Amino acid sequence: MSVSGQCLCGAVRFTASKLGGFGICHCGQCNRWLGGPMLGVTVEEADMSVAEGAPIVTRRTSGWASRSRCAACGSPLWYRFDKGVDGEGNYEVPLGILDDANGLALTREIFIDRKPDSYSFAGAHERLTEAETLALYAPSSEGA
Repeated sequence: MSVSGQCLCGAVRFTASKLGGFGICHCGQCNRWLGGPMLGVTVEEADMSVAEGAPIVTRRTSGWASRSRCAACGSPLWYRFDKGVDGEGNYEVPLGILDDANGLALTREIFIDRKPDSYSFAGAHERLTEAETLALYAPSSEGA
């Protein structure tokens, strides 16, 4: 199943040949970047195809990933893991820029202890605290 998406102005278009898990991030960076939690779906690097010449600006925002936006309209495009980190260069794409986000099942919330008490997401799914999330994704200081 192929899924497509685009930024607000349509200057950046992409196709994902398949989608991975759907998750939610409540970290402070995602909240500032998107104006709320990141509701995103994983797309493996090999499954992502971005239209050539798309005006994309990328900024490193953590020790293990970068965030990209459309240079023309500013729409957030994706959060991308560095190679060698869990995800091997995978994309986390906000659900709102997919042309059709139907049929996805929530599998995980991260930084759950950073979520404000003004909302919650229902259903049985994994919920990880900030410490648990950082233990999974943050670069190890061992061997440095």
